[in-house]
Amino acid sequence: MMQKDFGFAVPINIVKPIIEKFERTGKFEEAYLGIYGYDKEVIPYLKDAIDFENGIYIAEINKSSNLKNANIKSGDIITKIDNKELEKMSELRTYIYSKNPGDIVNLTIKRGKKEFVLKIKLGTKL
Repeated sequence: MMQKDFGFAVPINIVKPIIEKFERTGKFEEAYLGIYGYDKEVIPYLKDAIDFENGIYIAEINKSSNLKNANIKSGDIITKIDNKELEKMSELRTYIYSKNPGDIVNLTIKRGKKEFVLKIKLGTKL
């Protein structure tokens, strides 16, 4: 039987804030938002009925995250973080990696036709 190796590439934009933080502080403690989300491009492969123009679709919220008591739920769309528009999950991940656990971020959430902003304290990825 032939063994197959798998590899993957990580875009430098995602890794860059991790390297910068490590150079500055000598360590990297990962800030954590606590969602499982998808880009618009991924949604057709998961669920056909979901349609949105931009942002990150929240599929699930980690019950041990700081979001458990926030006014956020599955099906919401994160359109901005700290007024920075989001199109891809990698953009959200890159931004979160530049933050520290305990930092406060402003999430612009779209739920149906309503849009609102939530202040969220980032947790620590365990």
